[in-house]
Amino acid sequence: MLAHCCVAYEMAFTNTHPKANPVMRFLLKTFVKAGVVNEVPYKRNLPTAPAFRIKSEKNFAKEKARLISFVEQTLAAGKSGFEGKESPSFGSMTAKEWNNLLYKHLDHHLTQFGV
Repeated sequence: MLAHCCVAYEMAFTNTHPKANPVMRFLLKTFVKAGVVNEVPYKRNLPTAPAFRIKSEKNFAKEKARLISFVEQTLAAGKSGFEGKESPSFGSMTAKEWNNLLYKHLDHHLTQFGV
């Protein structure tokens, strides 16, 4: 779960994940983005995007440290670090959209595991 949660931050801070092709990006922006960046919590059992599926064993301590580092990096970047920042899936997003996306995803999984 920690490695899965890191994927959203990887998309914000690294070039690990390629941009969606133009057709897919249009579809994601049109049909998915609003539900991801609004302030309504995620429902349970939503489908997981392929990039977020973790298929290999991970080291808990390493993934925990990575996630904490990403959260600290987010805090350090602040609002100005996210305003207009490009998402590989949704294109340019506002700082509020990034905030909602990152918060909702992490909160969804921490709640799922009672943290």
